[in-house]
This record gives sequence, structure tokens and C-alpha cells, in this order.
Amino acid sequence: MTQFTPTPYGIPSDNGGKDFGVFMPIANGGWILSENKPEIDGSYAYNRQAALLAEEAGVDFIMAMAKYRGYGGKTHQWDSSIDSVVAMAGLAEVTSKVKVWATIHTILQNPGVAAKMIATLDQISNGRAGLNVVTGSYRGEFAQMGAWPEDVDHDQRYDLAYEWIRAVKALWSEDSVTQNGTYFQLDDCESWPKPKKKPFTVCAGTSAKGMRFSSNEMDAIFLSGGDPKKLAEASAAAKADAAELERYIRTYSMMTIVFGKTDAEAEATAQHFREGFDEEALHGMMRAYGFLDDEIGKENDFTKKARSSFMAPHITGSPQTIVEKLTELFATADTDGLMLIFPDYIKSLPIFGQEVLPALREAFPGKVPASVDA
Repeated sequence: MTQFTPTPYGIPSDNGGKDFGVFMPIANGGWILSENKPEIDGSYAYNRQAALLAEEAGVDFIMAMAKYRGYGGKTHQWDSSIDSVVAMAGLAEVTSKVKVWATIHTILQNPGVAAKMIATLDQISNGRAGLNVVTGSYRGEFAQMGAWPEDVDHDQRYDLAYEWIRAVKALWSEDSVTQNGTYFQLDDCESWPKPKKKPFTVCAGTSAKGMRFSSNEMDAIFLSGGDPKKLAEASAAAKADAAELERYIRTYSMMTIVFGKTDAEAEATAQHFREGFDEEALHGMMRAYGFLDDEIGKENDFTKKARSSFMAPHITGSPQTIVEKLTELFATADTDGLMLIFPDYIKSLPIFGQEVLPALREAFPGKVPASVDA
């Protein structure tokens, strides 16, 4: 198979290293469905502190989701959230090195508006901007605003997203754009200023249609799951899909890290979270994903994982054990990066930066040092 090289963005994966990012907690409760989790209010003040700690720790990017309706429950999970693009603009101003990636839903924002928003973020960050593209899959979240297209199914949402991202990219690079699509029409449309360079783009589409969209249009794809062997298969499939299109795509996954001074202490903390599991919030999540009310509570793989109280794959252990587990994950999965979640960002980020990340950088250095230029 012909080998294709990634577009350089001043991150370790440009040269074969591993990218590390932080999934910013812009909604209350973080990513744990438990009454026993540390308090995360999702405020800008908390995120500002976490962003500064992330940059000090030496991670490569920070990213914020976009959320418009929470899951409720005893913990009011994600019922309060700040805007993704506005938050990342603020965090771009207080940081100087870390990449800042914001999320936009293609069914919610016109591409002309989105192109200018991210170009502005790029100017504020001096070329560090990135865009996480979400095609929109939660009917209740958008129907409350009258923004859910009832006549657009799953695959059609990716057709819409193709038109959307191609319009955005054109507006970032061309003086004027005319596009007569099924979903978007641009007539001699202008968008200034232009980004310093094309912002980094990423998507989490893991269906066949979603993977092809990412392979065609994105710089990276978020893969689901935490099993290293399954991630290896998914990563190889994504890279092969991109190679068919004569492109290179980076593959990332997500992981929640629970630290302890010892492995036993870390596992005890995770168990404490499980014991405070918020069943009502899980029901709200199931409704958001589109399960019928009478199906809520029935066990399937998604429900079983969520009942651990963790909304993403997780590992526990002392810093040394975490190094060993992440080293094994990368060695087996051969993915390009990892986006990190913590139960308590303020306490955990310094530990990760001082006791984990240096060892991982040494284990996966890349062919040559990555450029520091945006």
C-alpha cells in the first residue's frame, strides 16, 4: 500500500509521535454519572484553570464539545454548559502553545457563519485553531430549538456535512464561493479574514458513512472504545480507507484516567464512583441517544459500560501503572493520539504532566521533533 504523509500542524503525529489532548469539561459533572464524583461545575473559570494546567503539563491540544441539553438525573448531568467556540476563544487568549479545538454541529450552524467563527478563533490563537465537526445525532437536543431536520436521516446527515465542510474550507481559502447544494446555497459568498493556515479538522464518525466522510475531509478521526486490539482494527481500517482516497488520517481515542498513590487506591476511587451511579442521568442519556423509553434499563453493551458510571473508557492506577497501561495501548493499537478525561482536572493534570507524559514522550518520540510552528 502506498504510504501517505500527514499534513503538518506542529504536533507530534506530524513525525510519527503521539498527540495528547484534554477533553475540556465545559458541562457540569464531567464524564462520570455519579453522585460521588468530584464537583465540576462546567464554568469558564474552571476551564480556564484546567487549560492553563494542561498547557503547563505539555499536552498538544485542548478540545471542547458543544452541548445544548443535558441528561438531568440527581446530578443534573450536563444541564449547564458553556458555548464551545466562545469558550475556546477565551482559552486561546490565556494560553500560548496548546492547540485549541472547538466543536460545531453541521445541522445547527450555516457554513458561512462557521467559517468566520473558526477563522476568528484562528486569529485569536495565532494559528492554533481546530474544528471538531459533529453531524448531529441527538434529536431532542435540537428539536427543542426547532433545529432538527425531520427529513434528514443518518446517512443524509453526512451528505449535508460534506456540503457543509467543503463550503467552510472554500471560504477559508477562496476570495468568493458559489455553491448550489441540496442543503446549502452560497452565492458569491465572501468570508474574511482567512485563517493563518487551514485549521485542523477532526470528526468522530465511526459508521461506514462516517468513516468515509472523515477519510475524505478530516485530518483525524476519534475512534470509539478502549480495547487496544479493537482500536488497532479500527485504526487500520480508517487508515486504509483514507489511503484509498490518497490521503492520510490520524486516529485518536479517548480515555478517562483515575489516579491513585497506589493501584488499590485508584481502583477504590473508581469503585466509589460506581457506588454513586446516577441511574436517572443514564435514562436521560438513553433518551438523548434515541432509545425508546420502554427500552431504557435493558442491558446492552452501551448500557453495561455506562453503568460503571464512566461515560468513556477508563483506566485506574498509580502514575507508573498508568504509564504502563497507556504504553501498552499505543503499542497494540498503533493509534496517533489520545484525548484525556479526568475526574478532577485540577488535581490530575499536574500529575499527568509530571509523572506520566514525560515517560510517554520518551517511549514514542517520533522520527524527528515536531515543529513548534502552528
